[in-house]
Amino acid sequence: MARLVIFGGGYCGLAVARAACAAGFRVTVTTRGAVRQGAAWRMVGFAAAGEVLADATHVLVTAPPDEAGDPVLAAHGAALAAAGVRWIGYLSTTGVYGDRGGGWVDEATAPAPGSARTRRRVAAEEGWGAFGGRVAVDVFRVAGIYGPGRSALDDVRAGRARRVDKPGHAFGRIHRDDVVGAVLAAMGQGRGAGVRVLNLADDVPSDTASVVAEAARLLGVEPPPLVPFVEAEAGMSAMARSFWAENRRVASADTQTMLGYRWRYPDYRAGLAAILAEEGRDGADEEGDVGRA
Repeated sequence: MARLVIFGGGYCGLAVARAACAAGFRVTVTTRGAVRQGAAWRMVGFAAAGEVLADATHVLVTAPPDEAGDPVLAAHGAALAAAGVRWIGYLSTTGVYGDRGGGWVDEATAPAPGSARTRRRVAAEEGWGAFGGRVAVDVFRVAGIYGPGRSALDDVRAGRARRVDKPGHAFGRIHRDDVVGAVLAAMGQGRGAGVRVLNLADDVPSDTASVVAEAARLLGVEPPPLVPFVEAEAGMSAMARSFWAENRRVASADTQTMLGYRWRYPDYRAGLAAILAEEGRDGADEEGDVGRA
């Protein structure tokens, strides 16, 4: 049986765990928080991960580096080097491409990180790439992740959505379920040793104002007013300013071809509509359960 160890039980990590279990993997998720059992996967503390790596065939790393570097490499790099792992996946960020003035980047574009945060990401990519001499390594450069419970629909409902107007500025996005689909497709290929870069970004880079407007339309409410960027910037955090300081469009056609996988949600319209439909199904199920009780 294929055995997957996932470092990081967050939004994407647990979604991958759920799908991998359904696909027949034996899954262990590591956590720095409270260890919880009862799901289809096993959960262990981060410090205890070394004991499960010995039997792992696949490893997925979702944990970001900190100022000291990649925490998984630091704590478990030696155990990984001694293990019989066949595949390593690392969830990085499209932020490593830096600012391109609105131009396109693809999987062959060299990183040009523009912040300490993204320079740490490039260093982590290189650290994981060092395993590529004997293991298949996939570096997933992931755009902004959205999905159920984490989308513009939630922002509009909560009254925190803003339509910032910065003409010509686009962000890349990817639905959580397409992150999961790409990871499972990559794990299932059984390719040989080597490092591969994969861009997880949908087919339509878009401005945030359009995304918020579509969320409001789907919910049947008026969208918030447009706010000029110069006005919005004054109230932004340093992190938010760093995101808005970079403008690029990320191509992923080659990634989809390499994986033999096409995005289920190729643009934000399809993704938001699917989230709303899923919420409706979940609500109907809950009402049905109450009725049966």
